[in-house]
Amino acid sequence: MRRKRRLTLAAPPPDPFGELGRARFRECLQLLGGRFDFETDSARLLRIVQAAYARLPPHKLAAASPRFRVRLVLTAPGRSRITGRVSGEPPSVRPLAGAGILGGAMGAANFVALVPQQRAALIGVSQDTLRYAYHIRYELLEFAVYVLAARVQGLVPLHAACVGRGGQGVLLMGASGSGKSTVVLHALLSGLDFLAEDSVLVKPTGLLATGVANFIHVRPDSLRFLAAADRSAIVRKASVIRRRSGVEKLEIDLRRPRYQLAAAPLRIRAIVFMSSRSAGSHSLLTPLRRSVVLQRLAASQRYAANQPGWSAFTQRISRLPGYELRRGVHPLEAVAAVRTLLPGKPVPRPQGGPTPTR
Repeated sequence: MRRKRRLTLAAPPPDPFGELGRARFRECLQLLGGRFDFETDSARLLRIVQAAYARLPPHKLAAASPRFRVRLVLTAPGRSRITGRVSGEPPSVRPLAGAGILGGAMGAANFVALVPQQRAALIGVSQDTLRYAYHIRYELLEFAVYVLAARVQGLVPLHAACVGRGGQGVLLMGASGSGKSTVVLHALLSGLDFLAEDSVLVKPTGLLATGVANFIHVRPDSLRFLAAADRSAIVRKASVIRRRSGVEKLEIDLRRPRYQLAAAPLRIRAIVFMSSRSAGSHSLLTPLRRSVVLQRLAASQRYAANQPGWSAFTQRISRLPGYELRRGVHPLEAVAAVRTLLPGKPVPRPQGGPTPTR
């Protein structure tokens, strides 16, 4: 009589998830008030991390910085073909959340998953996605870094730019086309401290702002206000990136001697909402009532308005002066207006540039 074979499960390998092995490459960097430990077995992924966050001023928001761990792994190429996407770029990230885990998926083989309670994130990048370094940097890596920093430290994440002087800063908010990036570029060239162009994290108590001062993105036509030599130097060293909207911009690396990056977090002194409307013969800066400031904040910062620190942030920010900044003939006029909101002597206009005229 034949015996029936009993099916048994094979014993799992000693480390099926790769938890126990030490990564080949490690990079420890002070960012956004925290200490980030990046680890990976891929030299190419390490270079993407370094391109994003190396050589930045180490910002601290407290005496003891929280420690974060971000693991980047290289996965097999994605097998499913994504249809209907723009040629020349990977599929968009789809946000996901559940069971205390926040994440996002980019197609079939790229993902980010993070657990704020553990101060840790896991990023998977497929081999065929490595050629999209810009998208990996901004849609997977930045996703993990900013969300961890904000959630663990109780920071309010703003879609805004910030420039300053003497430890004080001005928040600049504006929709696409308002000229925010152009004004920020000219503020940099005028000697103001640069904190961030697009994403600012603010500590509600004390209104200390931090950001990543690595790049600024501008349309090529916004350089027309610069002297020919300055324009040529910027274009020669810049990269061309393509946004999801299809708009092409110059990506300018600011970690160069000519640019002044904020050495420490800036204390917010004023908030400015940029407008695409011309000031005409009137002053570029128009004071706003407190109620208008709060209304504009809520309308422009819908994600931040749902975060835990929003109430404390708006309560304090509403005590500061708020303005609308309209367009002048030349971006340096807007920079001059912003400088009036900051302490210290006026920064002299750089030589060789066009002179503003009415």
